[in-house]
Amino acid sequence: MRVVIFAVVGTVALAACGAPRSDRSVEQAFAPCAVCHTAAPPDTPAGKMRLVGPPLWGVYGRAAASVEGFAYSKAMREAGLTWDDATLDRYLADPQAALPRTMMSYAGEPDAAKRAAIIEYLKTLR
Repeated sequence: MRVVIFAVVGTVALAACGAPRSDRSVEQAFAPCAVCHTAAPPDTPAGKMRLVGPPLWGVYGRAAASVEGFAYSKAMREAGLTWDDATLDRYLADPQAALPRTMMSYAGEPDAAKRAAIIEYLKTLR
């Protein structure tokens, strides 16, 4: 029941954020992200919202800790990461192992196929 509710909340959050539509499996994979991150273009009302995590519009290929005005952890600011396939895959699998002392509380996605779907979705946020 909790998984169904979480998937519904994530789908609603994606729609509310103005995120591009995608297939259902990608929406379900992205649902945990949408709880803390907007996925909308920055020039939209939803894109201007500030949630717990930084906005993900344009995250693919961007330097970590580079959204102006967002309070990143010292670990993230000093990591020198660029969000590419390998970095995102490692981080999404286990954020705390990939970057100790990160503020991201997400436990990680153990399923490689779901991580790949999330990464492919993030690439569309342009």
